[in-house]
Amino acid sequence: MTVDVTRARALADVPHGFLGRRGGVSTGVTEGLDLGRRGQDDIGPELAENRRRAVAAVAPGRTLSTLYQVHSAECVTLSAPVDDGARPHADAMATDRPNIVLGILTADCAPVLLADTAAGVIGAAHAGWKGAIGGVTDATIAAMEALGADRARIVAAVGPCIARASYEVDDAFRARFEDADRENERFFADARAGHARFDLEGYVAHRLAAAGVGTVEALGLDTYADAARFYSYRRATHRGEADYGRQVSLIALP
Repeated sequence: MTVDVTRARALADVPHGFLGRRGGVSTGVTEGLDLGRRGQDDIGPELAENRRRAVAAVAPGRTLSTLYQVHSAECVTLSAPVDDGARPHADAMATDRPNIVLGILTADCAPVLLADTAAGVIGAAHAGWKGAIGGVTDATIAAMEALGADRARIVAAVGPCIARASYEVDDAFRARFEDADRENERFFADARAGHARFDLEGYVAHRLAAAGVGTVEALGLDTYADAARFYSYRRATHRGEADYGRQVSLIALP
Protein backbone atom coordinates (compact mmCIF):
# COMPACT_ATOMS: atom_id res chain seq x y z
CA MET A 1 0.00 0.00 0.00
CA THR A 2 1.36 3.40 -0.95
CA VAL A 3 1.74 6.24 1.53
CA ASP A 4 -1.48 8.27 1.85
CA VAL A 5 -0.61 11.93 1.29
CA THR A 6 -3.19 14.72 1.53
CA ARG A 7 -2.12 18.08 0.14
CA ALA A 8 -3.60 21.54 0.59
CA ARG A 9 -4.50 23.53 -2.51
CA ALA A 10 -3.13 26.67 -0.89
CA LEU A 11 0.32 25.05 -0.54
CA ALA A 12 0.36 23.61 -4.05
CA ASP A 13 3.80 25.05 -4.88
CA VAL A 14 5.39 23.81 -1.66
CA PRO A 15 6.58 20.24 -0.96
CA HIS A 16 4.27 19.17 1.84
CA GLY A 17 1.83 16.53 2.93
CA PHE A 18 -0.55 15.55 5.70
CA LEU A 19 0.04 11.81 5.98
CA GLY A 20 -2.34 9.21 7.37
CA ARG A 21 -1.82 5.69 8.64
CA ARG A 22 -1.70 3.96 5.25
CA GLY A 23 1.52 2.87 3.65
CA GLY A 24 3.71 1.97 6.64
CA VAL A 25 5.17 -1.15 8.21
CA SER A 26 4.00 -0.94 11.83
CA THR A 27 1.92 -3.90 13.02
CA GLY A 28 -0.70 -4.59 15.65
CA VAL A 29 -3.15 -1.96 16.88
CA THR A 30 -0.98 0.81 15.38
CA GLU A 31 -0.68 -0.94 12.03
CA GLY A 32 0.49 1.35 9.24
CA LEU A 33 2.62 4.48 9.06
CA ASP A 34 2.95 5.03 12.81
CA LEU A 35 5.56 7.69 13.64
CA GLY A 36 4.98 7.60 17.41
CA ARG A 37 7.86 7.20 19.84
CA ARG A 38 5.92 6.30 23.01
CA GLY A 39 8.82 7.29 25.26
CA GLN A 40 11.44 5.29 23.36
CA ASP A 41 14.87 6.88 23.01
CA ASP A 42 16.02 4.77 20.09
CA ILE A 43 14.48 4.51 16.64
CA GLY A 44 13.64 0.89 15.93
CA PRO A 45 13.57 -0.62 12.45
CA GLU A 46 9.82 -0.12 11.93
CA LEU A 47 9.93 3.56 12.92
CA ALA A 48 13.05 4.13 10.82
CA GLU A 49 11.35 2.64 7.76
CA ASN A 50 8.16 4.63 8.34
CA ARG A 51 10.18 7.84 8.62
CA ARG A 52 12.02 7.00 5.40
CA ARG A 53 8.77 6.32 3.55
CA ALA A 54 7.18 9.53 4.84
CA VAL A 55 10.04 11.75 3.68
CA ALA A 56 10.29 9.94 0.35
CA ALA A 57 6.59 10.62 -0.29
CA VAL A 58 6.92 14.37 0.24
CA ALA A 59 10.50 15.63 -0.12
CA PRO A 60 12.94 12.91 -1.19
CA GLY A 61 16.56 13.48 -0.26
CA ARG A 62 15.82 15.95 2.56
CA THR A 63 16.45 15.41 6.28
CA LEU A 64 13.53 15.07 8.67
CA SER A 65 13.48 17.13 11.87
CA THR A 66 10.89 16.55 14.58
CA LEU A 67 10.25 17.79 18.11
CA TYR A 68 9.68 16.43 21.58
CA GLN A 69 6.14 17.79 21.64
CA VAL A 70 4.84 18.95 25.02
CA HIS A 71 1.55 20.79 24.23
CA SER A 72 3.20 24.18 24.64
CA ALA A 73 3.23 27.42 22.67
CA GLU A 74 7.01 27.23 22.11
CA CYS A 75 8.48 27.59 18.61
CA VAL A 76 12.12 26.93 17.74
CA THR A 77 14.04 28.17 14.71
CA LEU A 78 16.17 25.57 12.96
CA SER A 79 19.39 26.49 11.17
CA ALA A 80 20.36 22.83 10.73
CA PRO A 81 18.55 19.49 10.93
CA VAL A 82 17.76 18.39 14.48
CA ASP A 83 19.61 15.37 15.78
CA ASP A 84 16.93 12.89 16.74
CA GLY A 85 18.45 12.31 20.17
CA ALA A 86 18.35 16.03 20.96
CA ARG A 87 14.87 17.03 19.83
CA PRO A 88 13.84 20.40 21.32
CA HIS A 89 10.98 20.43 23.80
CA ALA A 90 8.62 22.59 21.75
CA ASP A 91 5.54 22.38 19.54
CA ALA A 92 6.46 24.40 16.47
CA MET A 93 9.39 25.03 14.14
CA ALA A 94 10.45 27.56 11.53
CA THR A 95 13.32 27.46 9.08
CA ASP A 96 14.76 29.02 5.94
CA ARG A 97 17.04 26.07 5.16
CA PRO A 98 16.15 24.05 2.04
CA ASN A 99 17.58 20.73 3.24
CA ILE A 100 15.26 20.43 6.24
CA VAL A 101 11.87 18.71 6.33
CA LEU A 102 9.79 19.92 9.27
CA GLY A 103 7.66 17.14 10.78
CA ILE A 104 4.76 17.43 13.23
CA LEU A 105 3.18 14.36 14.86
CA THR A 106 -0.52 14.26 15.73
CA ALA A 107 -3.27 11.90 16.85
CA ASP A 108 -6.26 14.29 17.07
CA CYS A 109 -4.45 17.62 17.61
CA ALA A 110 -4.28 19.96 14.63
CA PRO A 111 -1.15 19.98 12.46
CA VAL A 112 -0.51 23.38 10.85
CA LEU A 113 1.85 23.88 7.91
CA LEU A 114 2.88 27.40 6.84
CA ALA A 115 4.96 28.93 4.06
CA ASP A 116 6.07 32.27 2.65
CA THR A 117 7.67 31.17 -0.61
CA ALA A 118 8.72 34.71 -1.56
CA ALA A 119 10.86 34.88 1.58
CA GLY A 120 11.90 31.23 1.48
CA VAL A 121 10.57 30.50 4.96
CA ILE A 122 8.41 27.65 6.25
CA GLY A 123 6.86 26.68 9.57
CA ALA A 124 5.01 23.81 11.18
CA ALA A 125 3.01 23.68 14.40
CA HIS A 126 1.34 21.11 16.64
CA ALA A 127 -1.85 22.78 17.86
CA GLY A 128 -3.65 20.85 20.53
CA TRP A 129 -6.13 22.85 22.56
CA LYS A 130 -3.48 23.90 25.10
CA GLY A 131 -1.05 25.09 22.46
CA ALA A 132 -3.81 26.68 20.40
CA ILE A 133 -5.18 28.84 23.19
CA GLY A 134 -1.63 29.51 24.41
CA GLY A 135 -0.64 30.97 21.04
CA VAL A 136 1.50 28.33 19.32
CA THR A 137 0.45 29.59 15.87
CA ASP A 138 1.26 33.18 16.85
CA ALA A 139 4.70 32.06 18.01
CA THR A 140 5.26 30.27 14.69
CA ILE A 141 4.31 33.35 12.69
CA ALA A 142 6.65 35.50 14.78
CA ALA A 143 9.53 33.07 14.26
CA MET A 144 8.90 33.04 10.52
CA GLU A 145 8.85 36.85 10.43
CA ALA A 146 12.21 36.92 12.23
CA LEU A 147 13.56 34.97 9.24
CA GLY A 148 12.14 37.48 6.76
CA ALA A 149 8.59 36.27 6.18
CA ASP A 150 5.63 38.61 5.90
CA ARG A 151 2.46 37.39 7.62
CA ALA A 152 0.32 38.84 4.86
CA ARG A 153 2.14 36.55 2.40
CA ILE A 154 2.07 33.47 4.60
CA VAL A 155 -0.11 30.60 3.43
CA ALA A 156 -1.27 28.18 6.14
CA ALA A 157 -3.14 24.89 6.08
CA VAL A 158 -4.78 23.12 9.02
CA GLY A 159 -4.63 19.38 8.52
CA PRO A 160 -6.54 16.35 9.79
CA CYS A 161 -7.63 16.69 13.42
CA ILE A 162 -10.57 15.77 15.64
CA ALA A 163 -13.72 17.49 14.39
CA ARG A 164 -16.39 19.24 16.45
CA ALA A 165 -18.84 16.36 15.95
CA SER A 166 -16.33 14.02 17.63
CA TYR A 167 -14.88 16.31 20.31
CA GLU A 168 -17.02 16.50 23.44
CA VAL A 169 -15.69 18.65 26.30
CA ASP A 170 -17.05 19.72 29.68
CA ASP A 171 -18.29 23.15 30.72
CA ALA A 172 -15.01 23.99 32.49
CA PHE A 173 -13.16 23.52 29.20
CA ARG A 174 -15.64 25.76 27.44
CA ALA A 175 -15.39 28.42 30.13
CA ARG A 176 -11.60 28.55 29.74
CA PHE A 177 -11.96 29.60 26.10
CA GLU A 178 -14.87 31.97 26.65
CA ASP A 179 -13.06 33.65 29.55
CA ALA A 180 -10.13 34.30 27.21
CA ASP A 181 -12.43 35.82 24.56
CA ARG A 182 -16.22 35.91 24.68
CA GLU A 183 -16.34 35.50 20.91
CA ASN A 184 -14.87 32.01 21.32
CA GLU A 185 -18.37 30.75 22.11
CA ARG A 186 -18.87 30.36 18.37
CA PHE A 187 -16.50 27.37 18.41
CA PHE A 188 -18.76 25.40 20.76
CA ALA A 189 -22.06 23.62 20.20
CA ASP A 190 -24.25 22.43 23.05
CA ALA A 191 -24.20 18.70 23.77
CA ARG A 192 -25.53 16.66 26.69
CA ALA A 193 -25.96 18.41 30.04
CA GLY A 194 -22.72 19.99 31.25
CA HIS A 195 -20.94 19.34 27.97
CA ALA A 196 -20.32 20.88 24.57
CA ARG A 197 -18.59 20.01 21.32
CA PHE A 198 -15.48 21.97 20.42
CA ASP A 199 -14.37 23.00 16.92
CA LEU A 200 -10.58 22.77 17.25
CA GLU A 201 -9.98 23.18 13.52
CA GLY A 202 -12.18 26.27 13.35
CA TYR A 203 -10.48 27.81 16.37
CA VAL A 204 -6.98 27.25 14.99
CA ALA A 205 -7.99 28.66 11.58
CA HIS A 206 -9.46 31.68 13.38
CA ARG A 207 -6.23 32.28 15.31
CA LEU A 208 -4.25 32.22 12.07
CA ALA A 209 -6.59 34.63 10.30
CA ALA A 210 -6.77 36.95 13.31
CA ALA A 211 -2.97 37.10 13.33
CA GLY A 212 -2.99 38.43 9.78
CA VAL A 213 -2.05 35.31 7.84
CA GLY A 214 -2.90 36.01 4.21
CA THR A 215 -4.38 32.63 3.27
CA VAL A 216 -5.77 29.96 5.60
CA GLU A 217 -7.10 26.60 4.38
CA ALA A 218 -8.78 24.05 6.65
CA LEU A 219 -8.96 20.54 5.20
CA GLY A 220 -12.00 19.41 7.21
CA LEU A 221 -10.77 15.86 7.89
CA ASP A 222 -11.83 14.16 11.14
CA THR A 223 -9.17 11.87 12.63
CA TYR A 224 -11.61 10.34 15.13
CA ALA A 225 -14.25 9.35 12.60
CA ASP A 226 -11.99 7.70 10.01
CA ALA A 227 -10.21 4.78 11.66
CA ALA A 228 -9.06 3.30 8.36
CA ARG A 229 -7.20 6.44 7.42
CA PHE A 230 -6.06 8.19 10.61
CA TYR A 231 -4.79 7.48 14.10
CA SER A 232 -6.80 9.00 16.96
CA TYR A 233 -5.88 9.15 20.63
CA ARG A 234 -9.48 9.76 21.72
CA ARG A 235 -10.88 6.95 19.58
CA ALA A 236 -8.29 4.51 20.94
CA THR A 237 -9.14 5.62 24.49
CA HIS A 238 -12.88 5.20 23.95
CA ARG A 239 -12.30 1.74 22.51
CA GLY A 240 -10.04 0.71 25.37
CA GLU A 241 -7.20 -0.08 22.99
CA ALA A 242 -3.76 -0.66 24.48
CA ASP A 243 -1.98 1.83 22.23
CA TYR A 244 -2.49 4.43 19.54
CA GLY A 245 -0.39 5.66 16.63
CA ARG A 246 0.65 9.10 15.43
CA GLN A 247 0.58 10.41 11.88
CA VAL A 248 3.05 12.95 10.56
CA SER A 249 2.61 16.19 8.61
CA LEU A 250 5.60 17.40 6.62
CA ILE A 251 6.75 20.56 4.85
CA ALA A 252 9.95 21.61 3.08
CA LEU A 253 11.05 24.52 0.92
CA PRO A 254 10.66 24.21 -2.85
